[in-house]
Amino acid sequence: MTTVAYIANEFPCPVEPYVMDEIAELRRRGVEVICCSGKRVAPNELSLAERAYWKETRFFQPLSDDAVIRAAGRLAADPQNSWPLLRPLLLEAGASPGLRTRALGHTLMGAALARELEPLNVQHIHCHHGYFASWMALVAAHVLRIGFSFTLHGSDLLQRGDLLAAKLQACRFCVTVSDYNRRFILEKYPKTDAAKILVQRLGVDRLLRWPVTPPIAAEPRPFSLLAVGRLHPVKDYGFLISACADLRDRGVDFLCWIAGEGSERSALERQISKLELQGRVQLIGHVPRRDLAGYYRQADLVVMTSKSEGIPVVLMEAMSHGKLVLAPGITGIPELVENQRTGFLYQSGSLASFVNAVNWIYANQGFLAGVRRAAAAKVAESYSRRRNVHDFADRFLARISHSGGENAHPVLQQIRLSV
Repeated sequence: MTTVAYIANEFPCPVEPYVMDEIAELRRRGVEVICCSGKRVAPNELSLAERAYWKETRFFQPLSDDAVIRAAGRLAADPQNSWPLLRPLLLEAGASPGLRTRALGHTLMGAALARELEPLNVQHIHCHHGYFASWMALVAAHVLRIGFSFTLHGSDLLQRGDLLAAKLQACRFCVTVSDYNRRFILEKYPKTDAAKILVQRLGVDRLLRWPVTPPIAAEPRPFSLLAVGRLHPVKDYGFLISACADLRDRGVDFLCWIAGEGSERSALERQISKLELQGRVQLIGHVPRRDLAGYYRQADLVVMTSKSEGIPVVLMEAMSHGKLVLAPGITGIPELVENQRTGFLYQSGSLASFVNAVNWIYANQGFLAGVRRAAAAKVAESYSRRRNVHDFADRFLARISHSGGENAHPVLQQIRLSV
């Protein structure tokens, strides 16, 4: 039986259901998958299915003092083999002392991961996202002399590409979610073997089926905007709230829901209060995926204001419901949202572009049924969850089946290259 370790920064995570999808599909194919998480996750807000994964997951942060000592001893026992892991920490261009220190800590965590996996006959380690857990996975694979791969989405590639040159050289393959990302990788890291970079799209199913045309309301209601995502600076909800003030000043009768939780809540609440938008902009907190359907149904327009994204699942979900979407024309988003055909794009960072687009959609919403139908058809054609998860498993298993002797092993060959 093939045994694979699958790690993410935080697992299980309610906003990343695709990780559980991939694990479940690999298990359906007969693969033994060992679930790992860089950080310890609190089970409080997890669904029953997520809690089942939580119970079996091996967590690595924080490490106990004893685990740190054993991990350091494992690396010190074979300095010749450990040096290639430490070299990128010293040579990474532009890395701050803090990043180098954190990376050293993640190297110890990777050695601890290797120690945990060693008796389990793991043949390959895969990491979802390119954040610190991907360095843990690389280190563990190097120590165990097995294959390593990882998936890149958006910010982990475009904003936080820490030690990415070394990861791309060491990996057996890298999965990414858009054609844009693949081009970006090959242009920014030209030493990367193009054959290793696979585009594998994510996908969604309809959360809840309902008639395309909702019942006619007894009374007129405001034009409803919906934004879904964690309250994090990269989502740029401050931009959205400023746009809402402009829409109010233009006389648009609207209501804006922001579904998500995070570190920016206090700042956003202050901004809403300062702009006197309390009755129009509502921070509704984290909404479980099963409950999002009600908000999608009521929304007239689903908006996204992020500074960086892969291809957002939120937009796929909204479009699968036949909803109008408005998003910045950045990164891989135009591969999903074709302007004025499957949705609408605005110039990233331009308040005028965003507000003008919302105002136009508001004025013409009764004539956009064709866009709604095209949006749902686009998701069904290219972003089906079941089909894309099946394709991921096919390609993943095909790649890890190609193994060679130690001298041919990609980890052992490539991590020794200069970064």
